[in-house]
Amino acid sequence: MNDDNDLDPVARLRAADPAADVEPRAGFADDVIAQATAEAADDTADVTADVAAAGTTVTDLGAERARRRPRWLPIAAVAASIAIVGGLGYGVGASTGGTNLAGGAAAPISLQPVTGSVGQAESGAVSPGALDTNFAGAQAMRAYPDMLMPWGFGRNSFSASGLSTSDGSALAYTFDPRSVSNAETVAALAAALGVEGTPELKDGSWLVGPQDGSAPQLGVSLDGTLSFWYSDPRINPWQCVEGTDVAEPCQPVGTLPSEDAAIDALRSIITASGRDASTFEFTSETFEGAVTRSAQAFPVVDGQRLDQSWYLELSDAGIVSTSGTLAPIVELGEYSIVSEQGAFERLSDPRFGAQMTAMPFALREQPVDDTVTEWVPPTEPPATPTSGVSLSWPVNDVEIVSARLGLTSQWQPDGSVLVVPAYEFTDADGGTWSVIAVADSALDFATE
Repeated sequence: MNDDNDLDPVARLRAADPAADVEPRAGFADDVIAQATAEAADDTADVTADVAAAGTTVTDLGAERARRRPRWLPIAAVAASIAIVGGLGYGVGASTGGTNLAGGAAAPISLQPVTGSVGQAESGAVSPGALDTNFAGAQAMRAYPDMLMPWGFGRNSFSASGLSTSDGSALAYTFDPRSVSNAETVAALAAALGVEGTPELKDGSWLVGPQDGSAPQLGVSLDGTLSFWYSDPRINPWQCVEGTDVAEPCQPVGTLPSEDAAIDALRSIITASGRDASTFEFTSETFEGAVTRSAQAFPVVDGQRLDQSWYLELSDAGIVSTSGTLAPIVELGEYSIVSEQGAFERLSDPRFGAQMTAMPFALREQPVDDTVTEWVPPTEPPATPTSGVSLSWPVNDVEIVSARLGLTSQWQPDGSVLVVPAYEFTDADGGTWSVIAVADSALDFATE
């Protein structure tokens, strides 16, 4: 750790805020929302097109869209909810068109890389011949020829200065699913959601309600967080009968509930599950043309949101769907952690597979170009290389400008989930890179 060690955990996290001195451009939050909205619309169109091409029918577009949703969408939603008052600090305020009741906890740290067509193209996962069929990837490659591989396991050269060289220790936590995996917990949640039936343990899950899509249903998976899902097909605007055009809502759409209503509904679900709603931060975002109001709840530990959020969709007819994690979070004890400098060196260590976990500001600011450039077939192959020609081997220079210590989720081989210390580094372009902070002595490098 460093000289901030005497501060309480919340103060230490705030003192290490990587964005405290970053001044965002005008309209940044609005542009992030707009980009997420455009991606969601494209996502719907893609699902519809795929279904038509395959000659199949999707009866629940919402579920299908969720299955395909790019990982950067929730990142964009979180980014847009950060208050922009003199900088991108940890203060959380109103998002576009809505109320944000979050209390200023640090943003979640995730070890998951940025994914999706743009990320694949820039990580080199898309071959040049495939770019003509992957327009988004080709567009990114043309727009950013000097950023071929900032993500994934690309070739990166990292630099930094002024990082602390002091090791230390930090608390870790874990989810305790067995303590609440019982019929009583599931029945209480089912009653709060209005699901009729007796909890039944079947095929690795607790199930309540008919599973044929005719009535509200609840499922609780026997996983490391005891994650649950609920849906009411009777009021789901995307729950369509076979043969219905899934590009438009199938159910009548009434007045959109307020953001306060969605947050209150999610808070009530958390309380009914036996969790303490005061230990969560709540947000609600929506976009023009939305047919349900959504809300998210992030558990907060040591002043930081965890990357395991709850989610709810509300219509004027009631709760359309909700999901979350029923397992309580319990303290696991202190772990030795490496210094900021030691974690920085892990960025170049293949054992830790450091990957970009948030887009750089430059890419977020890129305007969306919907024009399609017609592919012109070549009339001859490329010129024969001459003797001594240099091999193209692009390497990205990544300058790390700040670091912060926080918490991230780590899935164990047996399915249990730990919440452990991790570092998030911010580069000069506003992108973030995350690595585990736990010292080598507590890491099991064995493979099976």
